Amino acid sequence: MTIAMSLAAIIRIASAATGRGNIVKADLGDDTVDSERIRIRRATLADLPALVEIHNHYVTHTHITFDVEPFTVDERRSWFQDHNDGKRYRIVVAEIDGVVVGSASSGRHRAKAAYDTTVETSIACRPAATGRGIGTLLYQALFAELAAEDIHRLVAGVAQPNDASNALHRRLGFRELGRFTEVGRKFGQYWDVLWFERELH
Repeated sequence: MTIAMSLAAIIRIASAATGRGNIVKADLGDDTVDSERIRIRRATLADLPALVEIHNHYVTHTHITFDVEPFTVDERRSWFQDHNDGKRYRIVVAEIDGVVVGSASSGRHRAKAAYDTTVETSIACRPAATGRGIGTLLYQALFAELAAEDIHRLVAGVAQPNDASNALHRRLGFRELGRFTEVGRKFGQYWDVLWFERELH
């Protein structure tokens, strides 16, 4: 199974492998998915290989993350622990028929103690799972997970251009703060980052 497969193909392979059949509404032509079959839950360490696979796609093929070399699962373990303390820092995943298709996370914004009530959020889905509302469900679940924590601000940096991510953040109440110009160099060119913020409550 490769990350370039359609979402429906990924689901069907997983269904066949588990012997449960094609229990998800999926069509190879338009990749429609029944939203009732999308399960949002807290991430576990068993999800890390899928999260690394998703992240590495964007490392290798896009400017969206400023990581420039793909990770092994072991190399990404410390990231998982840092973003999964069960308090301010959380990871939630979306799965369809047992296949992880995306995640949203909150992590430390800056190390100085006065920044502790601000967290930086991030979201990523398999390419075939984008544009289907999964990102919205993930962010809503993450915000709910964080609701009882001592958090005042959520911030997100979005490498530009990225119209879909910009629209998602605006739709979920983030305000555009400003643009850092040419702060990342990848694929031999410089990229801007647009920063967003919103109150948690």
